[in-house]
Amino acid sequence: MRLGEIITAGVLALFSIYLMMESAKLDVGYITGEGPGGGAWPFWLSAIMLICTGFIAFNWYRRTSPPSQSTEPVLDAYGKKSLLMVGGGLLGFIALINIVSMYGAMALFLIYYVRILGRHSWLLTVILAVALPIGFFFFFEGLMRITMPKGLDFTEPFYNVLYDIIY
Repeated sequence: MRLGEIITAGVLALFSIYLMMESAKLDVGYITGEGPGGGAWPFWLSAIMLICTGFIAFNWYRRTSPPSQSTEPVLDAYGKKSLLMVGGGLLGFIALINIVSMYGAMALFLIYYVRILGRHSWLLTVILAVALPIGFFFFFEGLMRITMPKGLDFTEPFYNVLYDIIY
């Protein structure tokens, strides 16, 4: 566990730095009259992630976290199975984006994750699988003005209704 913790912190730190460099290609400051620049959100979120990985490394060095004191392997049999189940679901999510849209893939992933892996009730599953994608739609499409992939043509009527609400 100790080695896994510092390797994970290092990988996350490198990923944070990469994201900061990429987002810095756009304006990361505040543009008068327009608001935050195009790279502001990803840059500052990546900077916060980098700071958090610094705390993880510091706790690892001081051996204050339970994983930094552990001599057990990073993944036991149950952990490997869980990683494969969640990782397979994420790969399915990514594969479905261009077919059923970002929001449709999100709904299907939530059904898989909450109902099948989490074994929660159908009521909770349906509430989350409907509310979260619609909430994200209004956040990205309406508030942030960022268009996500809409999938194949059969999803268009659903989005037309949501666009009517926004505009």
